[in-house]
Amino acid sequence: MKKYQLYINGEFVDGTTHESLDVINPATEETISSIQKASEEDVNRAIEAAHSAFKNWEKVPSKERAAYLYKIADKLEERRDSFVQMLTEENGKTLEASEGEIDLAIEYFRYMAGWALRYEGEILESERSNENILVYKKPIGVVSGLIPWNFPMFILARKVAPAIVTGCPIVIKPSQYTPNTACEFAKIIDEIELPKGVFNLVTGKGSDIGNPLSSHPKVRMVSMTGSYPAGTKVMEAASKSITKVNLELGGKAPAIVTKHANIELAVEKIKTSRITNSGQACTNAERVYVHESVAKEFISKMTEAMKNTAVGDPTNRDNDIGPLVNKDRLDTVTKMVNTAVENGAKILTGGKPVDAGKGFYYEPTILVDVKQDMEIIQEEIFGPVLPIMTYTDFDEVIELANDTEYGLSSSIFSENLHEIMRAANELRYGETFVNRENFEAINGFHAGRGQSGIGGADGKHGLNEYLETHVVYLEYDENYKG
Repeated sequence: MKKYQLYINGEFVDGTTHESLDVINPATEETISSIQKASEEDVNRAIEAAHSAFKNWEKVPSKERAAYLYKIADKLEERRDSFVQMLTEENGKTLEASEGEIDLAIEYFRYMAGWALRYEGEILESERSNENILVYKKPIGVVSGLIPWNFPMFILARKVAPAIVTGCPIVIKPSQYTPNTACEFAKIIDEIELPKGVFNLVTGKGSDIGNPLSSHPKVRMVSMTGSYPAGTKVMEAASKSITKVNLELGGKAPAIVTKHANIELAVEKIKTSRITNSGQACTNAERVYVHESVAKEFISKMTEAMKNTAVGDPTNRDNDIGPLVNKDRLDTVTKMVNTAVENGAKILTGGKPVDAGKGFYYEPTILVDVKQDMEIIQEEIFGPVLPIMTYTDFDEVIELANDTEYGLSSSIFSENLHEIMRAANELRYGETFVNRENFEAINGFHAGRGQSGIGGADGKHGLNEYLETHVVYLEYDENYKG
């Protein structure tokens, strides 16, 4: 069994608590590794190391900083198969899903490296004839990155890559459930000889070290991906030092299927959007609204598609989805479905945990006869469960889709331009996918509204989250003759 250490100021070290946490394979329930349980003292050491590194790192030309990202990508590519196996083992993703995530992480490091000589400031016109106004974009400073368990390698890349290329040292805390890939990533950082303190890794429980990672006065941005309750705690802690927060929180993505939809396409793409990572993604289609005139056909085909979704050992390539990440998640999904049924919902397929002996598996599930005020419609499920409602007219469905505190992703399936444009203009979400599955592009901007978060990631807008503006008013003697 592997035992991992913290990585602080360019060295692998033990935590001061001398305590560890076990990491469990959700498919087998076996212990696969142990990690250090970091303390506030450990976190403070990591942040101080990052702060000391910042003084020199921000002065390194961005092209040289980007060179380290290319080295990271190359090392990850060399060890791709190892990281794929490790990700499946700690998270429960299918091998195909893990391959996709590792490949995307590799691509992300190279993509962000390409921004090294592209982000820019401005020169503004002045009211004075003898003045230039220069707008600089400078690194914000030390960043804390809190990584979730559902996409541990991609979201690590999403936080680390823009931080490094813009000149921001970073302290990463992976989820206690899926830390192995991050700990192995630290070995890559060590091998490429990234300057000490630029990347630091602390492991443990968010309840123990989330607060010091968010409240330390030398942290200038906290970038956190996770749940809404966790996000509120991060904001509260960050407020003590007026620290910037970048939060991607939960979602409750509606999928609208209109009477003008290609039903076969809608079924295919919504299924993909529901079962990605066993339903454990913030952008997953979480509820469907289908026009009453096509509801019978859609529900029949959607039920058949979910019924034919193979659940089981994620290392078996014949399976479409693996387990949920842990028993708490399995219990939560089970309780939500049972509550919906108690309140009148009807199960068309699935509806219970898989009796596999070991592992936290849940059956792909379709629910109908659900109501808008039910928990299953209002709160994030984070499992392979799809509640379906019908609607009568387009005004109604826009209102139903927007009836949520979340605002991350949404989708519409229609061949009617007018419906598509109304949805694009009236849905209150950071993203709307049209006639396709829910998954963002690395050069887009992944951002939510409402309780889905603040700020965003990806593309030039995501890069700018790591930069702050410095305006210089440069006055000169216009009569100077030399």
